[in-house]
Amino acid sequence: MIRLKFHGAARTVTGSCYLIETEKAKVLVDCGMFQGSKTERELNYRPFPFDAGAIAAVLLTHAHIDHSGVLPKLVKHGYKGRIHCTAATADLCAIMLPDSGNIQEMEVKQLNQRRSKRGQDEVEPIYTQQDAMDCLTQFEGHAYETWISPAPGIRARYWNAGHLLGSASIEVEVEQQGAKPVRLLFSGDLGPGNKMLEHDPEAPADFDFVVCESTYGGRDRFERSEDGRREILAREVNEAAKKKGALLIPSFAVERTQELVTDLVKLMDNGQAPKATIFIDSPLASKATAIFVKHAAELQHGGDLTRAFTSPYVRITESVEDSKALARFSGFRIIVSASGMCEAGRIRHHLKNHLWQPSTTVLLAGFQAEGSLGRILQDGAKSVTIMGEEISVKAAIRQIEDYSGHADGPELVQWVKERLPIGRSIFLTHGEEEGQRALADDLRGLGLAHDCIFIPSLDSVYDLSGEACAFVAEDTHPRIDPAMVARFDSHNDMADLILDIKDTVGKAGDEKARAVILRRLRRALLGGDGLGPDATRRRPPVSGPSRRSRGWDEG
Repeated sequence: MIRLKFHGAARTVTGSCYLIETEKAKVLVDCGMFQGSKTERELNYRPFPFDAGAIAAVLLTHAHIDHSGVLPKLVKHGYKGRIHCTAATADLCAIMLPDSGNIQEMEVKQLNQRRSKRGQDEVEPIYTQQDAMDCLTQFEGHAYETWISPAPGIRARYWNAGHLLGSASIEVEVEQQGAKPVRLLFSGDLGPGNKMLEHDPEAPADFDFVVCESTYGGRDRFERSEDGRREILAREVNEAAKKKGALLIPSFAVERTQELVTDLVKLMDNGQAPKATIFIDSPLASKATAIFVKHAAELQHGGDLTRAFTSPYVRITESVEDSKALARFSGFRIIVSASGMCEAGRIRHHLKNHLWQPSTTVLLAGFQAEGSLGRILQDGAKSVTIMGEEISVKAAIRQIEDYSGHADGPELVQWVKERLPIGRSIFLTHGEEEGQRALADDLRGLGLAHDCIFIPSLDSVYDLSGEACAFVAEDTHPRIDPAMVARFDSHNDMADLILDIKDTVGKAGDEKARAVILRRLRRALLGGDGLGPDATRRRPPVSGPSRRSRGWDEG
């Protein structure tokens, strides 16, 4: 028996988690945190769909939280084995996981204050900073292209995925009695060909099964040179500077921040952008930069990165007080702050303070998952709710894709082409369904059989024991409706409704008109629900989480 279970990153870009199950061992590939809609994020709190104590080993592709973020929870719930990864990934997780635990503790504390005022029970974080620190003792770093034996009957090795410092594709061989080993390749997240700091992805060929990410499936971002990339950034910076306000750049603290700051400093040094203070408002980014400097010899342009972070233009804010003080600055300044999808961290405070100002520019510099605040801003929301407060969006919302850490559609096809032959099946994960179907169509041009390209749904199980393609096993038990991943949920719809009501009532000409609107709305809400004669005397609560309220604000 060889089975492959998809417990995350299935028709969505977060929560990466795959389980290889044989008669001898169970091995987890990644254990990531879900982001996006509340329905998806609630999965982070729910029990694992497997026994954590029965897992023999964890193979981690890289340090990003959507791949590593619930490892502390795994350990907290009984996992005793090793967490295998590259040495650089272990270094990054040593700062990222405790930071994640700290953020959860702080935001749950704020949430519980609001819940207490409402008379609601308190909630607990998924894990604490101490849980994350305890988890780190189980990490074990390995060199690229070196075989390890993490569990009985299974061996693996890591290949540079070109996505992030230490990122890897993982080659796995599973023993079979009386037959050749089954060969699998997990792509992890694949970097593009023009990544500033990373080398191009590498991996061998000739696998039975390949699990391939599909974040930008079907999209051709076209190649741009380093100079071309900086010209695009310079254009955005110069336009923002004309408005003499803040340029907010929500950025992943690890690698994206280092890339952006390196280019911003180079533009200022070359006179292509106005000289301005670059505030790096992320303690995690500061710690991550030290790790990047430590591994500079492994990176392209490592010297440029090291020089940029000693530039007089760059200021790092460490304390919460320093972060809050940025709201008192005037004139053109650049604030780079996490998180990249505006899901948590200090960027939410800056958005709350600046989104309503026409002089502000928000530059989105990475993929924005469906349901995230970044995606909602990208899609043109006129108002958002942050930390319980409705904020009008008057700022310019801009986007630049040149700093993406992911390969685009043609690059994914080329990566798969270089892995041929693929003897049995390819699974497309870590993407939204529209892009996955586009990528599937493109891959058929390589000669891959239609019925051997799979787009797994959440918690689906595939049997790899046959001689041909994989097939769906019968013990699939999804934790939520698979159709609800990468979708706006009822919480999002409720938020939209509340904002629409406020907008409509606010535009009414007088008190009488407002009363008519509310009376009609109440009649529409209660008329067809069979709530009984008393329903008309009770005003239903108009409350609940907003799709425009991120992180723990959604209660």
